[in-house]
Amino acid sequence: MNTIFLGVDTGGTFTDFVCIDDNQLRVFKTLSSPTAPQTAILKGIKAMGLSSAMAQGQLVIVHGTTVATNAVLQGRGVETAYIANKGLKDVIRIGRQTRQHLYNLRPAAPEIALDTDLLFEIDVRVDATGNITRQLADGALERLANEIEASKPDAIAVNLLFSFLCKEHEILIEEFFKDKYFVSRSSEILPEYGEYERGMTTWLNAYVGPIIQRYLAALIKDVSPSNLAIMQSSGLTIDANLAATKAVNLLLSGPAGGLAAAQYFSNLTQQPNLITFDMGGTSTDVALIEQRYKLTNSGTIAGYPVAVPMADIHTIGAGGGSIAYIDEGGLLQVGPDSAGANPGPACYDNAGTGATVTDANLWLGRLGPSPKLAGELPLNIDAARAALSLLAGKLDCSLDEVATGIIAIANEHMSQALRVISVQRGHDPREFALVCFGGAGGLHLCDLAESLDMTKAAVPIHGGVLSAFGMLTTKPGRELIQTHQSILSSLQDTEITAAFEALEFKAKLDLGKENITEMSEHRSLDMRYLGQTHTINVPYDFLSGLQARFHQSHQRQYGHQLDLPIEVVNLRSHIEAQREPIELPDWVAEQDPTDSEDWRIPYKHRSTMASGEVCSGPLLILEQHATTYVKQHWQVEIDVKGNLLLQKTSQKKPD
Repeated sequence: MNTIFLGVDTGGTFTDFVCIDDNQLRVFKTLSSPTAPQTAILKGIKAMGLSSAMAQGQLVIVHGTTVATNAVLQGRGVETAYIANKGLKDVIRIGRQTRQHLYNLRPAAPEIALDTDLLFEIDVRVDATGNITRQLADGALERLANEIEASKPDAIAVNLLFSFLCKEHEILIEEFFKDKYFVSRSSEILPEYGEYERGMTTWLNAYVGPIIQRYLAALIKDVSPSNLAIMQSSGLTIDANLAATKAVNLLLSGPAGGLAAAQYFSNLTQQPNLITFDMGGTSTDVALIEQRYKLTNSGTIAGYPVAVPMADIHTIGAGGGSIAYIDEGGLLQVGPDSAGANPGPACYDNAGTGATVTDANLWLGRLGPSPKLAGELPLNIDAARAALSLLAGKLDCSLDEVATGIIAIANEHMSQALRVISVQRGHDPREFALVCFGGAGGLHLCDLAESLDMTKAAVPIHGGVLSAFGMLTTKPGRELIQTHQSILSSLQDTEITAAFEALEFKAKLDLGKENITEMSEHRSLDMRYLGQTHTINVPYDFLSGLQARFHQSHQRQYGHQLDLPIEVVNLRSHIEAQREPIELPDWVAEQDPTDSEDWRIPYKHRSTMASGEVCSGPLLILEQHATTYVKQHWQVEIDVKGNLLLQKTSQKKPD
């Protein structure tokens, strides 16, 4: 039976599809259906002629979903009870007491969708060595159940002190409540030190877990008997039947697909250092790749700390649908509010009236003649003109001037985001290539590269749907963490190996349920000098030489070493399935369509560019799901796989 692979990325504005069948690659894009994401997915499957293959179980679907993300951002999770040790229930609301704005003397209290009526305590205790000092009393769970039932929650989060050392009490609570509630326990979700971060991550998992559970159950039923896997925030996939219990691991599901594809592009073109720039309709995600994309355990979403391993991505509210407006001081501003998919930018001709970045690009001719977004949505330039005219009238300027201003402001927002993940972290952008994807990214690529004094840029093949393509380049796997605090000099390899094997045991069993028999693991340790707070991650194979590698890493990152004992804090294991990577077919150009003599900006269709062909800007490169604007003083070459490689030919500063 022929297996067909389908990557699906659900975004705020569009849902993207990439299909690989018999080494042939096809793409599709359609408007998202935010209230019922599966509607757009099934529409795309039908439009691509895959309904029959799906019904016969021939389809393997890898899905990047925004359901968990949107539930958190919009505050639409379920009522969730939080259980802590006696006297500690308010820790989750107090947090770290760090100010978001250092010099604001009247900081607002952090908003959290957890009412004080949903905070509960139980009188048990484990000490810092993992020994139980207060056992669970008879009838304690029954009394707790009566208190919780009065608040009528839909889910329960359990976070007890030192549960990463001894999980006995959490398991007893989980077993007692799991038949009636969706239960998340911290010793399963994040067995790591740091009570507040562990508790918040566990609460978030319970807060969105039932929503993910319902969504995936419906989608599994819709695509059955075909297989469905879900992209995790770490860039590894998980079977959909297991994903609901790990909902917090899906908060960067879609953007992680884009990074996985960028990693594939990095290997394909032998460019190890990339800054990635994913501009969609609603938001822009930026990240940095040095040999491999980075993971972080210090991520946040909607102000909440998310301590599970996730792709290190910086996101801002700037996209093609970002709405321009005049502020109270009479200045032009852009975003973060977005027109989204419905009604969308004014040029969608769907009752949207606000001028957006897409409207500005359309008016300036940067989308080419007779453009259609997603291959099927015609754009109404008269509607764009009307929306831009409202702003131009208030600013007493021309339509071209206001459109250029909108793009310049949006570019500045995105340029600042790129600086956050490069310059502010000690990286020189000039040593990297800027790689864009997302439907709108190519229109701003040269401007952003120039703003960072970068001379190399690229647009991967099918960059408009690259996150969906990334779903197919990644592998099933798990990112695992377990606190194991010890002085390095006191450890033995046998102890470390045994701890890693215990950590990996359940994950390997779960991967076995996904019919994965061959897998590899990459082990590492979080280490620090005794007395420090922050750690450095160091690869682990044997303890021999580990001390020297830590000193070298500390010297490289902070510029000095210390003559102090070294402490191991956490064990980390990256487990992934072993399988052959996807092979892209060689690029084959099509026949040349109509020339571009009568358009404001010269243009070519990407499909007609021959491998090795070199062109100079200004030039528009048009394709079904994206447009690339090659500025003056830049040239572009299409490589053997169809990737666009851009090079700045002049050091002339941007206008």
